Amino acid sequence: MQRKNAVRSLALLVVLTFITAACSSGRGSSTASGTTATTAAAAAAVKFGTLDSPCGKGDAKGVTEQGVTDTSITIEYGDDSGFAGSPGLQHEMGNAIKGMIKWCNDQGGILGRQINGIYGDAAYANATARVQEACKTAFMLVGEGWAADESAEQVRLGCNLIAVPGYSVGPNFANAPEMYQAVPNPDDYLPNSPAYQMAAQFPDAVKKAAFLHTTLTSATESSFAKSEQAFQKAGWNWLNCGVTINYFGEPDYKPFVKKFQQCGAQLLFINISPGAPLFNFIQAMDQLNYHPVILGEANLYSAAMAAWNTKGLGDKIYVREAFKPLEDTADPAIKAYLDIVKAVNGDVSQLGAQSASSFLLWATAAKECGSTLTRQCIVNNISKVHDWTGGGLHANTDPGANLPPKCGLLMHLTGTKFEQFFPTTLGELECKDEYRVQITGAAVGTTLGPDRIATKFLGGTLIKPQ
Repeated sequence: MQRKNAVRSLALLVVLTFITAACSSGRGSSTASGTTATTAAAAAAVKFGTLDSPCGKGDAKGVTEQGVTDTSITIEYGDDSGFAGSPGLQHEMGNAIKGMIKWCNDQGGILGRQINGIYGDAAYANATARVQEACKTAFMLVGEGWAADESAEQVRLGCNLIAVPGYSVGPNFANAPEMYQAVPNPDDYLPNSPAYQMAAQFPDAVKKAAFLHTTLTSATESSFAKSEQAFQKAGWNWLNCGVTINYFGEPDYKPFVKKFQQCGAQLLFINISPGAPLFNFIQAMDQLNYHPVILGEANLYSAAMAAWNTKGLGDKIYVREAFKPLEDTADPAIKAYLDIVKAVNGDVSQLGAQSASSFLLWATAAKECGSTLTRQCIVNNISKVHDWTGGGLHANTDPGANLPPKCGLLMHLTGTKFEQFFPTTLGELECKDEYRVQITGAAVGTTLGPDRIATKFLGGTLIKPQ
């Protein structure tokens, strides 16, 4: 779980997917195109779900920007898989971009330019180093997911490194200039479908809900502040149970579980990722015969969470989603994502699907630029995209205006399998205007200008839509 910050979810134990949405953000428009009719026809022969592939042969040329040559486009991507506290966490994001690069290059690249991908493992603490690296060589950041993204903002904006990330965490990154993502997670809006859907399914439990806080306050408390405000619109009542666990683990979780019991919490909202702290906490709950409903961020929807649940201790876990379930293998977009990652022997997750959608958003904009491929052109093109599903991977979003979806679904963990819980039809999302909520007051974790752009790191010459 992108503010005081994610879904936010530290991409390690707390990447909030923050599907995770006004309407106008001051992000501009205009496009440049250099695609011939024959090239367009060839690209249309390959699809990603409902989306015509942006990749294919062509004759785009020119050294137009750092990282762009007559024959190649260099991008940097990455995740936090080397984080010692949770080795391998989020590696599916890097796997997804690796697969998307191969898929695109096998078609001929983007109008003939092959994509050169540089993988950057930030291991949580090294996001700034990764951005400094990219500032020297890359055209753009594409599909990355770095939990400490905000720590690198001053460096990123200092070199005008445009980012199309898989997710955002820090509030000043989630509403940053020179940043667009396929499934926006801004600091001043929240996709609120889970609040209403859980209230309909568990009307008594939501009246006695509580947060599981951790010491990783920079990456979690903004998300909680937003949820505390927005969920009340759906009838939730929050208890102040005063429980905060060490993000890196506790020797004994039972004292924390007892606090929740004494407080009377019947539903816990958590935003830490699968790993020892969460697993041990759930085991302690079982030892004390405490079985509340658990609502988690999209980072819980993972193979690691399902594989751990062999004893069914996590059978009361529900996950909020704006992506179609990976189990819906008959869906053409889901099938395309699974096949593309399988081709590079990678692992899949919903976070990986987020990276894949952001790659498609970037590649579509890059194709439209043709031989005039510059950062300015990318910004111009993406800023006017207000209807995006990643070819059908997820609910409709508004990347150009940095607004999240108005649709969602709930997943449920039963044994070692996740299943769609609501709506009951596999792949169906429920959509309502009230499912996108504007956040106000202190719950907004940073100062925003009238254009909804975070002001903290503004300065110098920024690339704005033209």
